[in-house]
Amino acid sequence: MKTDLTDTTSSKINKALVLGRRAIGTPAVGMVLTLVIVTDEENAYDALKAANEASREHPSRTLVVIKRVSRSPRDRANTRLDAEVRLGADAGSGETVVLRLYGEVVDHAQSVVLPLLLPDAPVVVWWPVSAPTDPANDPLGALAQRRVTDTYAAEQPIEELTARADTYTPGDTDLSWTRITPWRSMLAAALDQVHCKVTSADVEGEEFNPSVELLAMWLAERLKVPVRRSKSSGPGLTSVRLETSAGPIVLDRPDGSLATLSIEGQPDRAVALKRRETSELIAEELRRLDPDDTYAASLRYGLERLDEEAAVTAPAPEAPAPDVTATEPEAAGEPAGEPAGEPAGEPAKKAPAKKAPAKKAAAK
Repeated sequence: MKTDLTDTTSSKINKALVLGRRAIGTPAVGMVLTLVIVTDEENAYDALKAANEASREHPSRTLVVIKRVSRSPRDRANTRLDAEVRLGADAGSGETVVLRLYGEVVDHAQSVVLPLLLPDAPVVVWWPVSAPTDPANDPLGALAQRRVTDTYAAEQPIEELTARADTYTPGDTDLSWTRITPWRSMLAAALDQVHCKVTSADVEGEEFNPSVELLAMWLAERLKVPVRRSKSSGPGLTSVRLETSAGPIVLDRPDGSLATLSIEGQPDRAVALKRRETSELIAEELRRLDPDDTYAASLRYGLERLDEEAAVTAPAPEAPAPDVTATEPEAAGEPAGEPAGEPAGEPAKKAPAKKAPAKKAAAK
């Protein structure tokens, strides 16, 4: 059942919801939370489709806030609110209200959403794209107990991830973090099977994928070991290698669907590690509404610190050998063909000693 309301108000939308529930024979409100989706017209369809599929597990009232951009100054001066109320089969297992805001009301979306929230029910705000830098201080984000963003959809994902760490507030979460839940579960289960000490790790994935950075920071923060990141053609995360005292542990997924878990001394095992749809990610986030302390600790670990720790195990670059006969004797004031004296020969003797620690670290 669909009801279109043009140039309406929040009170009229609430009335349409009550009349719609009576018309389909469900006067009682059976929703468990309010999901507010803040998006644009381009991404509204995909976001609403994912929310409807997730509502089968979490019946909710879904409010889709679409801020329309007015083309002319005259249009921007006209404030209008259009709404589309969906109930029954058109709204999955919940209720859906699509709100289109025009003019000055765009800057006051919270005043439109607040009267439509379910009483005494949690509120979750989701930004599929164009999330604010500080979701907790956003007018709509301030209404929610849980704020969901997606750094993978940002124009600069890695820079966006750093900004999220600086402005993190308990209740913030990221779908890029949700995507690595199966990887974290599988790696934790693999380490439970072997009594060993992890010495280093290598995470491989496509470039500009924040899930690769988050998984690397999680491993570094939990295992207290250097973690190196490697680039691949994808899709997404492709491989994680843990160097341990009992041999390497490798979780490899080259095709984005089926992974292979390899443990030293054990046969290889095929693991279902399919890349999940957005609806599954949202459904997982709605299962818990308390702050995610593990995500907070991993996010605050810091990309800069990750680079410093990884440099310990990174192989030293091969430097070209200096021309000792052409440069050092001349610098010492001796002819090029004669043997260098003791003062001029000291730098040449110390050069191998400086490279020795780098080679030793690379061998480890």
